[in-house]
Amino acid sequence: MFDNVWLIPLFPFIGFLINGLLGKKIKNETVIGGIGAVTVLGSFIVSCMTILKLLSLPGEERLAEVKVFTWITSGNFNADIAFLIDPLSCIMLMVVTGVGFLIHVYSIGYMHGEEGFYRFFAYLNLFTFSMLLLVMGNNLLLMFVGWEGVGLCSYLLIGYYFHKKSAGDAGKKAFVMNRVGDFGFLLGAFTLYWFMGQNHNVWTIQFTEMAKSSHLLPTGGIVTIITLCFFVGATGKSAQIPLYTWLPDAMEGPTPVSALIHAATMVTAGVYMIARMNYLFIRSPETLMVVAVIGACTALFAATIGTAQNDIKRVLAYSTVSQLGYMFLAMGAGAFAAGIFHLMTHAFFKACLFLGSGAVIHSMHHALHHVHSHDDAQDMRNMGGLKSKMPLTFLTFLLATIAIAGIPGFSGFFSKDEILWQAFSNPHHGGLNLLLWGFGAVAAGLTAFYMFRLVFMTFYGECRITPKAKDHLHESPMVIVFPLIVLAALSVVGGYIGIPKVIGDTLGGIPNYFEHYLEPVFKYSHEYMAQHAAHGGHHSVALEWGLMGLSVLIALAGITVAFTMYVKNTELPARFTAAFPALHRAVFNKWFIDELYDFVFVNPCKAFGRFLWKGFDVVVVDGIVNGVAKVVMGFSGVFRYMQSGLIHNYAWTMAFGVVVILGYYVFK
Repeated sequence: MFDNVWLIPLFPFIGFLINGLLGKKIKNETVIGGIGAVTVLGSFIVSCMTILKLLSLPGEERLAEVKVFTWITSGNFNADIAFLIDPLSCIMLMVVTGVGFLIHVYSIGYMHGEEGFYRFFAYLNLFTFSMLLLVMGNNLLLMFVGWEGVGLCSYLLIGYYFHKKSAGDAGKKAFVMNRVGDFGFLLGAFTLYWFMGQNHNVWTIQFTEMAKSSHLLPTGGIVTIITLCFFVGATGKSAQIPLYTWLPDAMEGPTPVSALIHAATMVTAGVYMIARMNYLFIRSPETLMVVAVIGACTALFAATIGTAQNDIKRVLAYSTVSQLGYMFLAMGAGAFAAGIFHLMTHAFFKACLFLGSGAVIHSMHHALHHVHSHDDAQDMRNMGGLKSKMPLTFLTFLLATIAIAGIPGFSGFFSKDEILWQAFSNPHHGGLNLLLWGFGAVAAGLTAFYMFRLVFMTFYGECRITPKAKDHLHESPMVIVFPLIVLAALSVVGGYIGIPKVIGDTLGGIPNYFEHYLEPVFKYSHEYMAQHAAHGGHHSVALEWGLMGLSVLIALAGITVAFTMYVKNTELPARFTAAFPALHRAVFNKWFIDELYDFVFVNPCKAFGRFLWKGFDVVVVDGIVNGVAKVVMGFSGVFRYMQSGLIHNYAWTMAFGVVVILGYYVFK
């Protein structure tokens, strides 16, 4: 029934091969971009057919494993190239291929005229292939191949403008910090395989088999160690505290890269991995607590930084870090379906926001280039008044901003408030429930503030570039605008498939279709939670409505403050900065975390490296090698006279030897 799913990753891989090997000879941008986009469209079509087939089956039968071929067999260890088709993987397939296709189309217009156009699309296709391996693989090893593949592609795409030192440094930073997380992933995988094999004779890395055997694992203990190792991997890939600093720097890459990798797909890999292995994480309340706390802290911490950034893409970068924190808060609360729901809605509105910012940057760069201005095309302080110049971009950007702010009726409201409620009502977090909810709610208010600050600084007021440059501002071509329209529409309506129960009951019993769809994936977690349910008071519907209303009021307050400061009274930001210079400096400089990391980790590592180079390698290693050479040279200077090539010298040597030998025997 699902025999054709291998075509889903194959199509973008073919696109990678064609553009990577022949793109330089093809040269035609339309052909190169068309190959890149059509191959992903093919994957999207097959993904749609796959999910329709899955929906035609009863809930308990929505699981299939399609083996392509045997990959590795060694003793008890077996790994196949095989794909897992279930509700969770199908959601990820739709996000990766659907949003990915729109970004490929957008890139045709955005990257027009760029040197290495073919290289960019080859990298995009390779990334899509790797991400599909990650979400489709039926075992840990195949997932890890995709996991490393997206890390490699991230490095290549962030450093696409490799002639810029900042881009090269950002690519290296992302690569190194992801390796730290990947080490945790590997430790978790090795420990899990060893423990299950040694103690229960279950030698498998296959997700379905691990799920069936999860009841053999003890609660806490070794499971906590295993899940914490996996969580370290997730913090690296999904940019959580303390491994989040690579993602804002990754904005050095082209804007479509930011939309595809750092908003919709790669950074959600850690969330997907935890959801995929929910049956492990649910058996360790300690790990879930760590996940929830780190997620809530990341959501709030990144949101504070976003309030003071002036680069339009960096604001969105810290917004991404913050929203990923929400997803981890959901995972830590055991609300896996809510976390995946926010993953999906976030892909819609954040991809729209990144692509919208790219359209603004594209137009600003075009205008500034015409008047030979050196102003930064990404600095919001150079923008303003773009609403009339770019009406379609403004409208789509505004809709996505309303969605991320969590305003009722838009997709972000349904997913965000479900997470906040689950964090508050989780019976296993004890006294931390209110604190976790508070962190999430305050982060929501800050999100509404800095996102509408971005909108007001960019699209409202007077345009702050020169009048001559202003005349060159214009709406982007349809190849750029069309993906924005589709994503903005999804940002509006995408949340209605996951209406929270309290709202659905009020509206006449509308079920949460999204949560119901994912029930088979999380059945082991539901069974475990049912058996180990904490005894606590049942929260009333009125309380849920009250908290929902309060979170909306906090978001509206954030919007009101932004409107007051950046539209109604534009002198307020400068007055606030003057009144609190230390606070503004700290937030503007990202709480000096990068400087702290440089001081604690980077500079000592560099100093140690220099010592190994100049102190050990040059002095000790080279000293020994050169010393041996000098000793040999010294002896050779003496012994070379024994090999002079003169016959009379050899005769004298032989005579001397005979005298010595005879003398020895005579005098002995």
